[in-house]
Amino acid sequence: MAQTTFSIQTSGQGLYEFTREVASWVSAQKRDDALLTLLVRHTSASLLIQENADPEVQTDLRNYFHRLVPPSSDPSMDYLTHTYEGPDDMPAHIKAAMMPVSLSIPVSRGRMVLGTWQGIYLFEHRDAAHRREVAAQLA
Repeated sequence: MAQTTFSIQTSGQGLYEFTREVASWVSAQKRDDALLTLLVRHTSASLLIQENADPEVQTDLRNYFHRLVPPSSDPSMDYLTHTYEGPDDMPAHIKAAMMPVSLSIPVSRGRMVLGTWQGIYLFEHRDAAHRREVAAQLA
């Protein structure tokens, strides 16, 4: 078994791909067959496996979730009570509750078994820059 933590610097809401960093670490472990588990250690960000060929996919996902869960300053969100950390905070928690915070990825012959256009993303739900940690375990 091997463990590490990936640190991802964000600059606000959006998807941040870190597939290469994970692939490099997995390869360095020299494990033929294993299961990789990733866990984001925050309650206002998520993890996704998503298309990494066309950046419009990430733009559309961000826009969709912004429309689905707008800031707490939007009149449609006036029922929220957790608002003292800013208009993006509670919506970020809601988005993180809707999307995965952990991923399991098979590893075969020392490589993650991802599809041709699949990448691993941290989905930042807050407006401000953050340093996010993703714990990884290869077993």
